[in-house]
Amino acid sequence: MENGFVILGIIALLFLSMYGYAYASVLMEKWNQRKEEKKRQKEEALRLERRLERQRIIDEKVNRTSARRAEIKKELELLEKMKNKDNNIKVAN
Repeated sequence: MENGFVILGIIALLFLSMYGYAYASVLMEKWNQRKEEKKRQKEEALRLERRLERQRIIDEKVNRTSARRAEIKKELELLEKMKNKDNNIKVAN
């Protein structure tokens, strides 16, 4: 009877080890999927960060260009006023 329990224990251990071996591949696959998902999220966050940085640089350039354009426009208007003023003085003389 004692040998029967030993044999039964060995058979149970055999089935448990087969189940564990089969389930280990499933666990490894889930682990790899989580790892890939984290990697993908990290890459996506990095891509978003780069895109935001590029957009910030573009916005900065556009703002500088707009400010320069406004400055040039004011200078041209001032020159035009000076020209008109000079023409009015010459016509009056």
